[in-house]
Amino acid sequence: MADLYGHTPRGPARILKAARWSWLGLRAAWLYESSFRLEVLLCVILAPLGLWWGSTGVERALLVGCLLLVLGVELLNSAIEAVIERYGAEFHELAGRAKDMGSAAVLMAMLNVLLCWGLILGPRLYLLLFSPSL
Repeated sequence: MADLYGHTPRGPARILKAARWSWLGLRAAWLYESSFRLEVLLCVILAPLGLWWGSTGVERALLVGCLLLVLGVELLNSAIEAVIERYGAEFHELAGRAKDMGSAAVLMAMLNVLLCWGLILGPRLYLLLFSPSL
């Protein structure tokens, strides 16, 4: 949606308002979405491990970034569900499809976590478990 200012810089006050709205969105997700709380907990546990186990900056960015991606996709999924619930709890095929697609997007993000963590840490784990003793 266009605003009155067009493409001109908006200034610090506008940035602070946007930050406040973002904080309110995070707070709402924390209060009303148990999936989001669980994923935040996993991120709090796994992100430090990803920073520790990653041997390069790129590996660390992938290990932590894919966790943050799950949180972002979960926020979008929760937003879709909230808008659909706004219009009523009765079943509608398109509403069900949108909710299912949002859930599938979260699943894809989680599979991305497994892929990144597996490809980066899997070979190290394999060598650790199956390398001959020196």
